Amino acid sequence: MKQFINSKETLVTEAIDGALRTAGGRLARLDGYPHIKVVVRTDWDKSKVALVSGGGSGHEPSHAGFVGQGMLTAAVCGEVFASPSVDAVLAGILAVTGKAGCLVIVKNYTGDRLNFGLAVERARAFGLKVNMVIVDDDVALPDLPQARGVAGTLFVHKIAGALADQGADLETVTEAAGRVISGAVSIGMSLDTCTIPGSPKEDRIKAGMAELGLGIHGEAGVEQVAFSNAKTAMAMVVDRLEPTLTPGPHVALLNNLGGTTPLEMSVLAEELTHSRIGGQIRWLVGPASMMTSLDMHGFSVSLLAVSKTEEALLQAPVAPWVWPGCLALGPVSILPLPDGLSPIQPLPSNNDATRKFIEKCCNILIAAEADLNALDAKSGDGDTGSTLATASRALITALDRMPLADLTQLYRAIGLELSQTMGGSSGVLLAIFFAAAGDASSSGRNSIGALKAGLDRIMQVGGAKPGDRTMIDALMPALNALENGIEAAAREARQGADATSRITRARAGRASYVSEANLSGHNDPGAEAVARLLEQLAQEPALMP
Repeated sequence: MKQFINSKETLVTEAIDGALRTAGGRLARLDGYPHIKVVVRTDWDKSKVALVSGGGSGHEPSHAGFVGQGMLTAAVCGEVFASPSVDAVLAGILAVTGKAGCLVIVKNYTGDRLNFGLAVERARAFGLKVNMVIVDDDVALPDLPQARGVAGTLFVHKIAGALADQGADLETVTEAAGRVISGAVSIGMSLDTCTIPGSPKEDRIKAGMAELGLGIHGEAGVEQVAFSNAKTAMAMVVDRLEPTLTPGPHVALLNNLGGTTPLEMSVLAEELTHSRIGGQIRWLVGPASMMTSLDMHGFSVSLLAVSKTEEALLQAPVAPWVWPGCLALGPVSILPLPDGLSPIQPLPSNNDATRKFIEKCCNILIAAEADLNALDAKSGDGDTGSTLATASRALITALDRMPLADLTQLYRAIGLELSQTMGGSSGVLLAIFFAAAGDASSSGRNSIGALKAGLDRIMQVGGAKPGDRTMIDALMPALNALENGIEAAAREARQGADATSRITRARAGRASYVSEANLSGHNDPGAEAVARLLEQLAQEPALMP
């Protein structure tokens, strides 16, 4: 798999230096590349308790991204998914530990426990006050004697870091970290494995499945489960978390495992708040990439029951900007539309023939969603089918409040509905199309004349014309032939749509940005939608109003 790296041997050192150059002078690294990779605060004076953590790289922004006032003092970085050496950890401890001492925070993996543990013993032999805590928040395997440390580690970094920044002594900071560790629980889910640099991608997750209870190093999850959508995915995660919860308010940390889009993460945040445990979640950290697993297409949820004191520590300001904050959850605020955007709704009226015709048109477009998306992916952004299907579903829902018995008002009402529900340039153009048709109908033009007037208007506004490889290439010949019957219109629309596959230079629409090679042999998706609509209507001409 292609990746923006130079070599796996230099990946981590180059990434650290790249991060340091953009840190605004807040961070530095110890000498000793490539074996010693330690990121430290530049403003540290050793007067307070130091916090040292780290582990294998590949979890960015953890751990180096959380170095700064209010969180970590130093992060010790290993190679990808590999624990740093004892000497590297010891270098980090010696560099930042003063009379106040140091707390070392370790995730519960054998390599980290051994390397960090031995480094702590050697630091103590130097006469330093050093404590160590081990985070074991993963609940994927409840019977495992030593649970893994995953994203819940960040609760420890933040709460212990805030206390240390406020001047608490080592024992106080250590005890607070221990309380957090005893209460934090986490579990993750992924739709795909991560890609380890320099290694072939493992393809173990079957189609239609997700992996539940996976670690952060690419290791397999507890089980593969059937995947359908975000709601059921979050419900399965909640099923594992719920038995571990104690009464009272909780903070949740919603973590992106690396390859999940912000759009998906926001949907997961909504599902978490609506889940069975949503009522206990008062604050949310994220959604954001915090403890990732390279490019894994997954997420994890960590929970912690918090007191007022811990709430304040989680919300205390910090220097590292990758910490997304701990914000209170609340209802969705809804404000009224500005004056002029709340349309005057026409009086609804019924006409069975018109209703059935509109429903048929909408269902044809809904059924074509996947095909039109696939076609659009060759020349655009792959959403033509979804855009038309979304508008069609909204239009079906709106039929009860439509003036179905008044064609002039119906055109205008459809235009208003599409302007609000469809979106994109196609939504605007179709809204203009129907609004103009309504104006023409009110001036006495028949239905075909009104639709032609709508077409004239969108050509004026949108700037497209026949031959520009848009839906107009199918719509114009179809409307010109419509007075000869729906079958004639369908034939003309099909010829026009198929002709767009031979137009390799689009002059309008998103396809105008696409190379000729990608356009050749593929119909314009808008023109194809017009052709499919009319072809299927021609199969049931009795439906025509």
